[in-house]
Amino acid sequence: MRSMRSLVVLLLAALLSMPALAANPVSDDTLYDQIRIRLANDREIGGNPIDVKVTDGHVELTGKVKTEKQKTRAEKETKKVKGVKDVVNKLAVSPV
Repeated sequence: MRSMRSLVVLLLAALLSMPALAANPVSDDTLYDQIRIRLANDREIGGNPIDVKVTDGHVELTGKVKTEKQKTRAEKETKKVKGVKDVVNKLAVSPV
């Protein structure tokens, strides 16, 4: 009986330590919406033509920004969205 309890405790500890099983994953559509809102509301980034593509939590940013600082900021802001696994930043810097 004691070994059965130990086994149950070990299984519960293992399950709770696995974040993918402990929490519901965020859908790509939800991530897309949250990223678009975050970028649009940012004073430094908003207004730039940035396209967002989300596949299984992996994000790709494309389009144009005016400065390298905006490019870096867009990536950082995207990474702050809960559920984003990684970001591929393909934004082009074009001052014109």
